Amino acid sequence: MIIRPITDQDLDTLYQIAVESGPGFMSLPSDRDFLQRKIRRSIDSFARAARSPAGESYLFALEDSETGEVMGTTGIESSVGLRQPLYHFRHSRQTYHSRDLNISNHVDMLDLCNHYTGCTEICTLYLRPRFRHQDFRQQASGRQHAGKLLSKVRFLFMAQHPERFADTVIAEMRGVSDEAGRSPFWDWMREHFLAPHHNQLDFATVTRLAGSGNSDFIADIMPRYPLYTHLLNPSAQRVIGEVHEQTRPALKLLESEGFEHRGYVDPFDAGPTVEAKLTDIRSIAGSSACRIKVARDERQLEQSPDSLILLANTSVPEFRAGVADKARYHAGEQVLEISRTLAESLNLDQGDCARFLQLPVSGARVPDAAIAVPSNKENIHAR
Repeated sequence: MIIRPITDQDLDTLYQIAVESGPGFMSLPSDRDFLQRKIRRSIDSFARAARSPAGESYLFALEDSETGEVMGTTGIESSVGLRQPLYHFRHSRQTYHSRDLNISNHVDMLDLCNHYTGCTEICTLYLRPRFRHQDFRQQASGRQHAGKLLSKVRFLFMAQHPERFADTVIAEMRGVSDEAGRSPFWDWMREHFLAPHHNQLDFATVTRLAGSGNSDFIADIMPRYPLYTHLLNPSAQRVIGEVHEQTRPALKLLESEGFEHRGYVDPFDAGPTVEAKLTDIRSIAGSSACRIKVARDERQLEQSPDSLILLANTSVPEFRAGVADKARYHAGEQVLEISRTLAESLNLDQGDCARFLQLPVSGARVPDAAIAVPSNKENIHAR
């Protein structure tokens, strides 16, 4: 398996992924023209010699090295909210107190805002269903690490090219919706703020509009003043800041990287947005630069059952990343010795610079549900 930048030849597969992922995955609407523009924007972003984040969009494809089939996608938006506003509700609590009457009351409220404008967003993480389940064939080919590679590769890329990204990194998590794609939160919002036209803007429609970059309508139809949450029905109140059942493992994964929820939620399904400082993300801080040594005899390379090495070259336009199941690290020289097969697949040669991240696996893999993180715009969403 390798991760590489998406290309024009991936359009048909990307459209299939958009259809597979469903209405909650706002970052990949099933619109071929939009997806073609998205691919082109990504290609231009990888080709750009950026010195600071300026709205670049990096979309990666996970490819089966044996068949050439695209197994999944993952992406990074260098700075969100610059071309189109990025809206959230800020979920906060206000306290009212009368000293004379000795009465206190706490009221939760939602305020529409653009708090994360200019931040970097990780998004569009999706592993296709037939590649999610581990079997003996996957073990033999290393495919059981597909989810881990998709989720961590963005951090290797960001660690190697930090000038391209903002100080704050966010991920929008998929909120609660049922099997039919209905969101309890949005159902209440549209009933009370869009009547009598609420039937025209169901959850699938508004997420498709937002995912296609048409977010101006949010400011037009959403409440302009603080919305007291006790006015919502109980089912809508319960899902504020909660994630979809299938997204809980993804949230846990990001929390293990140091991401935290600071009260900002999606305006459609009220799913939480989590954030972290770029330099505090554990996979970024824990990654290491190295030089590559191509082993003469691969039989001398070490295979550890307890750890996994994610390896990436340092190129931007020709970026490649993969999993080194056999490697030897010479710490004193900062040299990573790998097989010739892996070196060739990652466009690495003797003495080239690279970056790697060593991860404990302890018999576990990234849960299937962590591989479909919807995020709000292009974006898993991330959604």
